[in-house]
Amino acid sequence: MIEPKTVLITGASSGIGAATARALADDGHQVFLGARRAEHLEHLVQEIVAAGGVAAFRRVDVTDTTDVRSFVSSAREHFGRVDVLVNNAGVMPLSPLAALKVDEWNRMIDVNIRGVLNGIAAALPVMQAQGSGHIVNIASVGAHEVVPTGAVYCATKHAVWAISEGLRQESSGDVRVTVVSPGVTESELAESISDESARKEMRVYRAVALPAEAISRAIAYAIDQPADVDVNEIIVRPVASAQ
Repeated sequence: MIEPKTVLITGASSGIGAATARALADDGHQVFLGARRAEHLEHLVQEIVAAGGVAAFRRVDVTDTTDVRSFVSSAREHFGRVDVLVNNAGVMPLSPLAALKVDEWNRMIDVNIRGVLNGIAAALPVMQAQGSGHIVNIASVGAHEVVPTGAVYCATKHAVWAISEGLRQESSGDVRVTVVSPGVTESELAESISDESARKEMRVYRAVALPAEAISRAIAYAIDQPADVDVNEIIVRPVASAQ
């Protein structure tokens, strides 16, 4: 039988985050959802509660250290514990480096790297005080390979992988750490691509894609292991994908 946990999820308004919220709530976990689009979170919470689950939400900007700290504090006040943090928020505005989209580079660094670090900084002290916890960071197959137009994005996701591995080595058994690297997955990430050539390439790349629910199942698997089992890394790809 699965032990119910309080699970915090960033980037929960759509895609992998929303699918994970539904899956974990169906498994009996309490979910606390965060994203910038509060209206989407509200509808998702209503859906989960109507289905018999337990859920709450708070708007959060993962690039704001204070806001993330307040998000974690609100979850703790609401449910009494912080058992799992799923650092899922991310952006992917791909472009060739020669396009010099510096603002988009900085946005990826802020959300994909600083967002993860802000989540760790807010949740880790709480988990250490409890004597247990689990941080799940969502990276990408881009953490393990580099493709044209993806140099900065892949760099940010490799950073997520490296941060996760460092945290695992430093955790001394009180906090579990998992990094999940999705392959091509149905999501809104491609909508943030402003470079037209990169958008066309991504349409081809996404011809074979996993549903977000496939990634949610991988996250649920890692979370639901016994306390002495730490699933450190999961890569999930479509069977028909070469990447």
